[in-house]
Amino acid sequence: MPPELSNAALLRKFRIVLGFFMIALVLNGLTAFPLERELALVCSARGLEQLHPSDVHNNLDSWLLTVRDGLGEVYAKHPWIAYGTDWLAFAHIVMAVFFVGAYVDPVRNVWVLQAGLAACFLVVPLALVCGPIRHIPLGWRLIDCSFGAFGAVPLWVMGYWIVAEKV
Repeated sequence: MPPELSNAALLRKFRIVLGFFMIALVLNGLTAFPLERELALVCSARGLEQLHPSDVHNNLDSWLLTVRDGLGEVYAKHPWIAYGTDWLAFAHIVMAVFFVGAYVDPVRNVWVLQAGLAACFLVVPLALVCGPIRHIPLGWRLIDCSFGAFGAVPLWVMGYWIVAEKV
């Protein structure tokens, strides 16, 4: 197979993986806008609508109810607090925009993948240090760490493709 076809196929594969990563970033960010409503829906789907955290006997349901009730109380009294998660959502969207450069010209913009990879690794110490300070259960902190781990895999693979194969 001629090298240009091989490079074209690799570039196409690179763009599919990066496009998926960018869409996942945007969707992840968009979920931060309606937190209170999302938690109400999750609790409803689990049959927890009228329950208090002390009424349930498993950690997941107790945590969901604790967060639902906490957000409800805070948002009712201080709705401007939600503005912080609006910025969190916006930050995810902005991060996805930065990856457009790597989508268009991977070799020239490999630094974007490297910065994204660094951010993925930094999720772990953030979750493990700040989680206990904010009284986040260990299981939830590990879920947060998994976002960094799962995000790092495609970024590392795409970075390898750029360095080793010159997409």
